[in-house]
This record gives sequence, structure tokens and C-alpha cells, in this order.
Amino acid sequence: MAAERLPHEKGFHVSWDQLHRDARALAWRLDKQGPEPDGGWRAVVAITRGGMAPAMIVSRELGIRNVDTISVKSYDHQSQREAQVLQAPDPKLMGDGEGILIVDDLVDTGKTLELVRKLYPKAHFATIYAKPQGRPMVDTFVTEVSQDTWIFFPWDMALQYVEPYRGKD
Repeated sequence: MAAERLPHEKGFHVSWDQLHRDARALAWRLDKQGPEPDGGWRAVVAITRGGMAPAMIVSRELGIRNVDTISVKSYDHQSQREAQVLQAPDPKLMGDGEGILIVDDLVDTGKTLELVRKLYPKAHFATIYAKPQGRPMVDTFVTEVSQDTWIFFPWDMALQYVEPYRGKD
């Protein structure tokens, strides 16, 4: 019988190639969905740090040159805590969020997006991955994973041996 596993050991490993494909799929879902007359967006705002790579890809695919960041801290290593804004984009750019596409890698519990949504209630929130608890906070996403899955993003990984899921023979 396999030993009990910690929740983060139910891992979903995302390579750079997979992240790129999924971010492009997110862009395709967002294409012509914005409030501008041509269906475009005024700007892309990445939630740092995880949203920076997907936002870069989405902005490139959709031809959006105005890109900014909002820095929100809600994790210390693998434990979640109260979300707080460390740095916000230019208030003149943001307004109430109308025409702004806010991008993150993942919505987990939804606490980060809930905080940002209070600041910019008319923004459109998009993530690549969504967990059930946070899904109501996101307008567009690509892939849903179970709440107990820990997603390992490529910027957090190094190549090393991994024990088989069922343990040793």
C-alpha cells in the first residue's frame, strides 16, 4: 500500500512548451471578446509573478502593446495567506478596469483575484488554469484541475529523479 501523500504531491507538471500552448489557447479564447469597437482590449495587466509569462504570450498573440503588472502576494512557499497588493498599475490606465485584461497563471482559492476584482470591477479576468474553489472569480480559463492538485510551473522546476506515484516496488 502506498504511503499517504501530501496534497501538493498530487502534482500537475507544466513544461514551458505546455505553458506556451495553453497561453496561446487562452489568447484565442479572448480574441475579439474585448469591449473595444474591434473586440480588442486597452491593456493587459499581469498578476506577478505567475501571470507574467502568460500575459506576455497573450499580449503578443492579441497585438496588445500596453502591458503592465499588479503585484499581489498571497503565498509564502506553498501555504496561502491573506492577499495584499504590493504594487498597482497606473490608476489613469486602470480606471474601473473597463477594457483591461488581467492575466494570471492560476486561480486557486480565488483570494488573489477577489482582491484585484474589488479594485477593478469591470476588468476581464483570465487564467490558464482554474481550480473549482476559485473558478467563480475568473471570466475565462483554459483548463480546470481538481482543488487538491498542486501545479508545478516551469519556473519552479529543476530536473531530478521523482519516485513513482505508487511508491517503490
